[in-house]
Amino acid sequence: MRNPVEKLFKTLLPTPFTIALVLTFVTFLLAYFLTDSKATGIDRIIELANFWGGDQGLWRKDLLAFAVQMMLMLVLGHALALTKPVDSFIKYVTRYCVSTASAAGIVTFLTITLSLFNWGLGLIFGAILARKVGENAAKNSIKLNYPLIGAAGYSGLMVWHGGISGNAPIKAAESGHIAELMEGVVSKEQLAAFPDPVSFSDTIFGGMNISVMLGVVIILPVFMYMIGKRSSKSTELPEIITERKSDVSKISGAERLDNGRFFPMLLGLLIGSYVVYLSVNGYLKSGFGFINPNYLNLLLFSLCLVLHRNINSFLKAIDEAIGGAAGILIQFPLYFGIMGIMTGSGLVQVFSDFFVGISNETSFPIFTFISAGIVNVFVPSGGGQWMVQGPIILQAALELGVSAPKSIMALAYGDQLTNMLQPFWALPLLGITGLKATSILPYTLALMGMGILIFVSALLIF
Repeated sequence: MRNPVEKLFKTLLPTPFTIALVLTFVTFLLAYFLTDSKATGIDRIIELANFWGGDQGLWRKDLLAFAVQMMLMLVLGHALALTKPVDSFIKYVTRYCVSTASAAGIVTFLTITLSLFNWGLGLIFGAILARKVGENAAKNSIKLNYPLIGAAGYSGLMVWHGGISGNAPIKAAESGHIAELMEGVVSKEQLAAFPDPVSFSDTIFGGMNISVMLGVVIILPVFMYMIGKRSSKSTELPEIITERKSDVSKISGAERLDNGRFFPMLLGLLIGSYVVYLSVNGYLKSGFGFINPNYLNLLLFSLCLVLHRNINSFLKAIDEAIGGAAGILIQFPLYFGIMGIMTGSGLVQVFSDFFVGISNETSFPIFTFISAGIVNVFVPSGGGQWMVQGPIILQAALELGVSAPKSIMALAYGDQLTNMLQPFWALPLLGITGLKATSILPYTLALMGMGILIFVSALLIF
């Protein structure tokens, strides 16, 4: 099974950065040939280039701030996964992973649960847990299907966008964000018809999404357990890595502040107290509307300070985690440029009219789900995809009279689904586990098939 899958993906998918460049070029061509403008020839090319590279494209300030928010969310989540309490919990869990089936079910359940809190934490936790399970099997001569366990450690990326760190819902919950996103896309009269903000109570904590998340937490671990029951045993296990011992040389002077426990604990608790205040005060005022990227990053920051041994430990974890954010740093501006071309040229309206033409109130969420899954293959970022596809989805939903919260969640479900075949976010996991993308793909594709059943059923029922 793996050889055909491996050949297919090697043939069709270059690196995500190359895909972003190709998509930029394709968007430019589509805008040139499918939209109207008074400018022609070289003037039209320059006009489109200005849409791409101007203040409403590559360098749009509100979107650059959003990119930093997403980088912090990944890096802080990764750093939290490297704390001693999390490491101790992982060592405890591995005791119960005594077979492929039990390991697959446990790793899937824990990875999904944490990913619903934070996608970066879930991704790195799942990767480290899968690695530790493999090392434990190697140490105790347990035959294990290690690629299946690696896929289980990646399963959280198929549910994260329905959790509280989902990019589209948390941005839609920010006051004024939808108005900024749709500026220049629709008229002021149409803009007044959009809900702003779209509360978490209607998206993440809405009845449809709560049902979906309960479904994935129960069904997917059982599904992976059953696959583990039927899968062949494998000796493809990782080498056991001995833990690095900390430097115990004498600490003096200002180094005491860097290595002391009291200061980061105090600061972390103070920040945590402020987060609690924001939570209580925000909930009393607007339900779950207080949850946004800044809130989540502040919460993660406080947890990192409290759970790391000292500031040095925290900074070392940040150094280890920062590489995972490179893709966001270099690719998000390209997505913003794509959005600049689409909105400035009117290409958003062309795509919106197409969806309106082929959809009705029932079919539109399904078409949104399918299209979001396809777009995610080329724009492997929930935040980047929201910026590119969000305006299209919202405008079409408005014209068809479809619920904005349901449309946003349909986009979220489609985006997260095809992470199971898009290797971009698997890179940290592959590095930690030592597995190849083609080794886990057969099992992530099986997860994707089960996800289609769960998400489509919810979109049709609710």
